[in-house]
Amino acid sequence: MLLLALDTSAAATVALVRDDVVVGRFASADTRSHAEVLAPAVRGVLADAGVAGPELDAIIAGVGPGPFTGLRAGLVTARTLGFVWGVALHGVMSLDALAFDAVAGSAALPGAEFLVGTDARRGEVYWAAYRAPAQGGILPELLDGPHVGTAAALPGSRPVIGRAAGLYPEDLDGVPGFTTADPDAASLGLVAHARLLADRSLLDTSPLYLRESDAQVPGPRKRATA
Repeated sequence: MLLLALDTSAAATVALVRDDVVVGRFASADTRSHAEVLAPAVRGVLADAGVAGPELDAIIAGVGPGPFTGLRAGLVTARTLGFVWGVALHGVMSLDALAFDAVAGSAALPGAEFLVGTDARRGEVYWAAYRAPAQGGILPELLDGPHVGTAAALPGSRPVIGRAAGLYPEDLDGVPGFTTADPDAASLGLVAHARLLADRSLLDTSPLYLRESDAQVPGPRKRATA
């Protein structure tokens, strides 16, 4: 199974996953240049692996939650490539990638509950609650979310995976090694691969913005009075 994964919920990341192995990857540290770097990154990752777009079995897109502009850039790119290449298109919640990393990196013990939190800006975080699988499992169970809110309002007593813990250490109990982590397309692709093998459903590519856009349609112009 050959999957191309894209995520722009934080930085722009691209990965090529063959079965359960990541064979190509790109990640940008810039959180404001998604539209500029994404298409060249896809082209480079596929070229380095000697893969043509139509050879893919599916394209996997991170659907957020994330900021409007960055998230939209990734989803539009994924949809366009899927249409042009005639390849199946699926969505995966971006927080699932971090939850997968927590399990793979043994940051979450079997059966333990934990939170995933990322930067939502404006003093808020995107978050969701998970339970790690039993011994030998690889896919965490989503218990609650996604939500957006202040770090202080997150349910306590559970460790936090992700950048939110590093941004708000006074409110959140972060797991060492995971307090600067953002969703990554490589983990997103591995989540999708595991779910497809297990005959578990994936999402469509509807974005999880969780907030209204800052851009508003202007109201009617006021009539001038004499």
